Amino acid sequence: MATSKIKKGDLVKVIAGKDKGREGKVTSVKDGKVVIEGINEATKHTKPSQANPQGGITTFSAPLDISNVMYLSNGKVSRVGFRVENGQKIRYAKATGEDID
Repeated sequence: MATSKIKKGDLVKVIAGKDKGREGKVTSVKDGKVVIEGINEATKHTKPSQANPQGGITTFSAPLDISNVMYLSNGKVSRVGFRVENGQKIRYAKATGEDID
């Protein structure tokens, strides 16, 4: 898969799905999916184990497809582009023109 334009730690806005319009910080990116803290919450029934002797119902943030989120730059959604300056590849927000990295 090509280089992802969304990276861990980026602030993003969900543009499709049940959590459309919500914003959050990316906690992980893998195989075209992103996990955003506090968004796309799912529940799972867990059996008692040594790590969790009580067991029960746990909630966690499920992965979203990367196409359903957009980068947030100064409260404004933006596409992400790349440009090369002095031999360095730099990510930048296309809406505002500011550098991300």
